[in-house]
This record gives sequence, structure tokens and C-alpha cells, in this order.
Amino acid sequence: MGRMRLRIFTEPQQGASYDTLLTVAKATEDLGYDAFFRSDHFLRMGDTDGLPGPTDAWVTLAGLARETSRIRLGTLMTAATFRHPGPLAISVAQVDRMSDGRVEFGFGAGWYEDEHTAYGIPFPATARERFDRYEEQLDIITGLWATPVGETFSFEGRHYRLAEGPALPKPQQAPRPPVLIGGTGAKRTPRLAAAYADEYNVPFSSIEDTAAAFERTRNAVKAAGRSEPMVYSAAQVLCCGRDDAEVARRAAAIGRDVAELKENGLAGSPAEIVDKVGRFAEVGAERMYLQVLDLSDLDHLELVASQVAPQVR
Repeated sequence: MGRMRLRIFTEPQQGASYDTLLTVAKATEDLGYDAFFRSDHFLRMGDTDGLPGPTDAWVTLAGLARETSRIRLGTLMTAATFRHPGPLAISVAQVDRMSDGRVEFGFGAGWYEDEHTAYGIPFPATARERFDRYEEQLDIITGLWATPVGETFSFEGRHYRLAEGPALPKPQQAPRPPVLIGGTGAKRTPRLAAAYADEYNVPFSSIEDTAAAFERTRNAVKAAGRSEPMVYSAAQVLCCGRDDAEVARRAAAIGRDVAELKENGLAGSPAEIVDKVGRFAEVGAERMYLQVLDLSDLDHLELVASQVAPQVR
């Protein structure tokens, strides 16, 4: 088993300014974590007020690209419904350049209808259409990045058409930034991951369900005759404490129940978290995305960096 990489994953639509995200990203870098990732949403979920309001994922990452120097930067997951594929390919390539080649592109079909309604973003009526558009976008974005300098890119699909596109700018990473595809869909998601992704991520699932999803994608990789390696990863809510009282305080701060978090997340003492991360590693996870929901609690990051990270490397 290789080294488990720990990454910090934030949900800023629940209420966070750029300055708050910058503080957390700098702590992520200073404490030795592998990466700082954020969701790509424009509307809060649940009963929080969401103040001061949403921040744009790629504007945020562009800023962080210039204010950090080591950590990887990415999205879990950019929504295909938010942006046209050509301009999105330009944005991600530009942020990759701005970061000196540290970007990772997590990309999903989009699902949260309310945020589309709230901001006037068209939302395809069926899941099939969302996935059809998503698959075309994957083809276009990876195709634009892969086109040699001096050549053009054309695409003719049901939903998108590109004619003699210059396919510029190029990202700094060659042949492209890593592409992450996630989710637990049984058929189409594994097939798309095998065709387009460098990393397959299973969010907020039990160890058993994560193992089953990894296996489906391994089978799809094999069926596609793919030779490039696939990275397997999982995302889990984090709630670590030195003692039961600290765990309870951190759970209360994010409106969750300790017993439920121990069942459905990474919760408890550092030793309990080391044990559960180890069980994810046993089913094939090479990276864990630690979802930090209280962005004011930097001591939480410090505790995990000092007490958990050295034991899972």
C-alpha cells in the first residue's frame, strides 16, 4: 500500500468569503496537507443563512493559485451545467498556468436544481440529457487541451459544436491537469471515468459501498482496455477531537450528531480516524478528501495534521 494523501475539502456555499478560504488554504499548505479543494455551488444547502453568499470556484482557485505555492488546487466537482465547455477549458488552463501546474479538474454533471433556478442557469430536464451534455463536455475539454499547438479542434455533437477552434491556451501540465470524475452511478459513471478520468472519487459513502464502486470502475477500466493508471479516492466529513467533549463540540458546530458522524464520516479521536482511513486504504483508496465544514476552526486542521497524517503515510 502506498502513502495515503490527505486533502482538505471545503463547502463554501454554506457561508465563506474569499478571505476565509484563503486562510484555510494557507493553513492547508503550512500544515503539510496534499491539496485544497472546494465544491462548485452557488446556493447554500440546509438551514444555514449562507452569508456572505457564494463564491465562484474558478475565481477562488485563481486567487489561491497566486497566494499558495505547493498544494494542489481543485474542485469536487465543477458542474457541467454552469459553463460552456470552451470557456471552461480556457479558465482551468489559465488557473493551471497561474498556479505553476497545480490544478486538478473535478468535473460532474450537475444536480442541484434550486441553484440553477436561483441564478437563472438553464437546467436540463432529464438526468439523461445532463449526462449527455456532460459527456460531450468531457470530450471537448480534454480534446481542446490535447490538441497540439498550431492545430485546431473541431467537434460536432448533439449539444455542442466547435469549428476550427485554436484550442488555446494550453494548461501548464502536460498532457493536461488531472481529471477527476466521482459518484456512485452504476453504469455510466464508471464508463466515463475509464474513458476520461485520471482519478475516480466516491463521496460520502460507507466503506462497503466505496469498495463496490471502486470495483465497478476497475472493471470498466479493464473493459476499456485502458493502460493508464487510475487513482481511487474517497471524500468523508471530518470531525476529530482529542477527547469526547471536543468531538461533541465540533459535531455541534456543524449541526451533526456524533453517533451519526461516526457511522457516516470520519469522526472521533485521532486513533479512530487513523483506523477508519486505514479501512478505506484497504479497499483501494489512495487519497482521502477531508470535508471541513467549520472553516473558522483551524485547530481542527492542526490536530489532524499532527496526530493523524503521520500515521497514515
